[in-house]
Amino acid sequence: MEIINGRKRELSEQPLNASSVSRRNFLRFTGMAGASAALIITGCGKTDNGEGEMGNSGVNLGSSDVGILNYAYALEQLEAAFYTQVALTPYSGISAMEQQYLNEIRDHEIAHREFFKNALGTNAIPGLEVDFTSINFSSRDSVLATAKTFEDLGVSAYNGAGKLLTNPDYLLLAGKIVSVEARHAATIRDLISNGTFADNTVIDANGLDKSRSPMEVLQAAATYIKTKINASNLPTD
Repeated sequence: MEIINGRKRELSEQPLNASSVSRRNFLRFTGMAGASAALIITGCGKTDNGEGEMGNSGVNLGSSDVGILNYAYALEQLEAAFYTQVALTPYSGISAMEQQYLNEIRDHEIAHREFFKNALGTNAIPGLEVDFTSINFSSRDSVLATAKTFEDLGVSAYNGAGKLLTNPDYLLLAGKIVSVEARHAATIRDLISNGTFADNTVIDANGLDKSRSPMEVLQAAATYIKTKINASNLPTD
């Protein structure tokens, strides 16, 4: 669900605008059409849902590859909801260029979200309820700082989850998505301060992007996700 002016709405009910990418077009865009469209997951049981704290209760992401894909789906829901709200309530003084960039990022995140939702099918977790009360959407500094947090977190999340996937097709897809997320991160960072697109807060001494485990990422994102998430069944190595 999404909270807008005190009203709640399921994230899955957000309308896709005309510029959003359909699942079929996104598959074609990522080069995964044809045989690789078999990403729709079979042979895995549905995830269990419930209430409680993140850990052993709450919305269960599942296990093995389906759990990792649900983990990615959860993060894409968060990002899509954030950029959708930014588009609905542009911050004061937003330039035409900034509006265009943020709208394009929104469309990418919606495409990612819808792809995972359709690929997971009945194994997909439900729409999550977000909590954006800590964000001042009328403030450029607040919006871009949050966007930077989400994009840097997203890149580190995909980097950390790649080794946990066993299906090479899923790993290829994750690599194509994380490269888009990295482009987003670089754009947002340069909007904040030109030339900071790859500074030492995200790139290590070996020139490698940082990575985080699913638990580290979910803990960092917990401020913005009201729904409790159970990640206890995710693979760890």
